[in-house]
Amino acid sequence: YPGMVRIPEGSAPYFKNKSYRITADVDIPAGGAEGVLMTQGGRFNGLGLYLLQGKPIFYYNLVGVERTAIAGKDKLAPGKHSIELSFKYDGGGIGKGGLATLTVDGKKVAEQKLTRTIAFRVSADETLDIGEDTGTPVSEDYHVPFRFTGPLNKVVIILPKAALSPEEQQELDKQEGANELVD
Repeated sequence: YPGMVRIPEGSAPYFKNKSYRITADVDIPAGGAEGVLMTQGGRFNGLGLYLLQGKPIFYYNLVGVERTAIAGKDKLAPGKHSIELSFKYDGGGIGKGGLATLTVDGKKVAEQKLTRTIAFRVSADETLDIGEDTGTPVSEDYHVPFRFTGPLNKVVIILPKAALSPEEQQELDKQEGANELVD
């Protein structure tokens, strides 16, 4: 729900190496709305779902090297809307690509293939935020905190089971363990 901010990566939904779905239920006032619906990470790695000038955008920032904006062409009309990003992971290993589909009220408004995705840690100090961005911006399209200006009823994140084989999961666990701080 709005106000759930600064959730550390270890406590946040795990978006890496799997398919997922992010759905935001909003009310667009007569004058329109914009702002962050959900973001994890920031300028150097991460993903976000937001409205910019009333248009829905899913932004994927792969270590600042590949930046992908998947955007609807039209402003959302006043009223209740369900904005959904569905990501279908290709599988076949760690950090592989997949298809990102953006829908509004069940109708596809944009779709694009991500060739690679974040394989390991998103960030050491960025967090998951709902309704605003409390760290660095995941996209240069906006300035933080870029609070959502309309009513944000809720954000639902669905995470199916990982698509990795047992061997791939073991390699991922080994790599992530190598990134842990040692006392």
